[in-house]
Amino acid sequence: MAAKVNQDECTGCGSCVDECPVEAITLDEDEGFAVVDADECVDCGACIDECPSEAIEAE
Repeated sequence: MAAKVNQDECTGCGSCVDECPVEAITLDEDEGFAVVDADECVDCGACIDECPSEAIEAE
């Protein structure tokens, strides 16, 4: 299962992008939120723990 970003809660801070060990998260700067590539995500939970706005959850 991949992590999922709640776009309404995400502030676009980028802390999850920096924390992801497999670079499965990118920041959509036009929209202002993080996006998880489900095919690349290894479900480690590092981004969930790192997110200050609690906008990421396990799907």
